[in-house]
Amino acid sequence: MATLLEGRKIASEIKERIKNEVSGLKQKTGKTPVLVALSVGQNAASGVYIKSQGRVAEELGIAYRLVSLKEGISEKDLIAEIRKLNSDLLVHGIIIQTPLPKEINLHEAVAAVSAGKDAEGMHPENLGKLLLGCSKIAPCTALGCMELLRAYQIKLYGKEVVIVGHSEIVGKPLSLMLVKEFATTTVCHIATSEAHKLQDHVSRAEILIVAVGKANLIKGDWIKEGAVVIDVGINRVGDKLVGDVEFEAAEKRAAFITPVPGGVGPLTVTMLMQNTLELFKQSLK
Repeated sequence: MATLLEGRKIASEIKERIKNEVSGLKQKTGKTPVLVALSVGQNAASGVYIKSQGRVAEELGIAYRLVSLKEGISEKDLIAEIRKLNSDLLVHGIIIQTPLPKEINLHEAVAAVSAGKDAEGMHPENLGKLLLGCSKIAPCTALGCMELLRAYQIKLYGKEVVIVGHSEIVGKPLSLMLVKEFATTTVCHIATSEAHKLQDHVSRAEILIVAVGKANLIKGDWIKEGAVVIDVGINRVGDKLVGDVEFEAAEKRAAFITPVPGGVGPLTVTMLMQNTLELFKQSLK
């Protein structure tokens, strides 16, 4: 039976470190790190995430502000709001809540955020630094996966790692982080599945990371004996929350596996706070 990779426990340890560092910097400088969230319109899912951000920020001594904008705001006006925050010296981190209305190009909005205030790690400059292996700011969920592997002392050097899902917030940045650690990394996506090659790739993974958002996409009997399984997906099936991997069957074959919920999820907002702290420290220089 697999050992559970418990994200809540690791998140708690990281939050304690952030809290202590924030407290020390406040005493030393008299300044407080400030994270601002920009939200457009109403969305139930982003509302839950916003509440979580505010709660964790308060717990860690980080000031949190929510700027709520009307549903019909134009892309031009949203970018004007972002530029105001860029020029506000009291703001250290900015996050744009998604989804945005379809009339607004998310890439344009993210690119409008100053790279030095990009708490999500999604600005082109920060992603470019990630490619070069020299960025301390990175997408939060991808960072959470790496923290989980590090905390459980899972060696990456030379390991066969398979990522299923090539999103810009998980799969793509995570592949860069893993290659930096000299993992042999394969990224699978919809075309892999359509070519009927997904099972082949998954079955040879010593470390498998799945971030698709499709319940039980990965069958438990595909998992290599002794593999490490990180399931980023969270899907509602009836009254249950399940991941992208068939948990019960996979748990019998894997050496380590994340529970859903309670695996990567708790680390995402924690990494947002870690990014904010890093941006605050950079601003002090």
